[in-house]
Amino acid sequence: MATTSPAAPVAFSARWQQFYQLTKPRVVQLIVFCAAIGMALAVPGLPNGAEALTMLYAVVGIWLVAGAAAAFNCLIEDGIDARMKRTAWRATAKGDLSRSHTLLFSALLCGAGMALLAWGVNVLTMWLTFATFVGYAVIYTVVLKPMTPQNIVIGGASGAMPPVLGWAAMRGELGPEPWMLCLIIFVWTPPHFWALALYRVEDYAKAGLPMLPVTHGNDYTRLQILLYTFVLLAATLLPFLAGMSSWLYLASALVLGGIFCAYGWQLWRDYSDALARRTFWYSIWYLALLFAALLLDHYLLG
Repeated sequence: MATTSPAAPVAFSARWQQFYQLTKPRVVQLIVFCAAIGMALAVPGLPNGAEALTMLYAVVGIWLVAGAAAAFNCLIEDGIDARMKRTAWRATAKGDLSRSHTLLFSALLCGAGMALLAWGVNVLTMWLTFATFVGYAVIYTVVLKPMTPQNIVIGGASGAMPPVLGWAAMRGELGPEPWMLCLIIFVWTPPHFWALALYRVEDYAKAGLPMLPVTHGNDYTRLQILLYTFVLLAATLLPFLAGMSSWLYLASALVLGGIFCAYGWQLWRDYSDALARRTFWYSIWYLALLFAALLLDHYLLG
């Protein structure tokens, strides 16, 4: 008995670790972070106790629904994931988790998240978050991703929604401010994912996905990344021009955006897989630091 009893909790822990990984924790962390920025910006000054509690409910609810969308994505793409080195380790791709269990897990997370948002936040946030779930898990994953090389551009609309969700959670309505933040993430998405697709092009081709480097080639994709970094730099100036932020954010946007443009320029002029990989990872830090600067500006100079 003493030698066999520890095996059960280890197996249980390993199983739940597999479910947890289906939620794509690192991706969801960035989603929730951007949503939390939207919440903070929607509240003048520091939140009071009631507002802080609403923020907590909103963060947990959005995390649950975002995790549900990620798990549903793994369910739909289990065959594709199995053919790609980057994703072959996932439990759904390896067959370690059944499709029915994955679907049930996704449904439970989505249901719990929506219930929490409706009860602890507001109905507007609940429906906007559910629409984001449908946009990513169904419209992007099922329809757009296998059909068009513009999948990232069109499907990026759902991924750009977190600041809108955060703003709606605290205000119960939407103004122009959260849509400016949404636009920034929308324009950021293509160069972010195309940088990844450049050095993973063989994986995407093997999986049969029409990502831009597969359908239009390396040179064209690099040019598009460069052009999008220019457009992104312009889009990040909107919060300052609209009076939503001050010089601290402006300086951060110019420096971070200038570095991103430099990556795009180098990638266009002298490509290497290593540079594409660095560009991809910088793009993640870029978005996190840009929104962190917006938050600091709000509290220090707002």
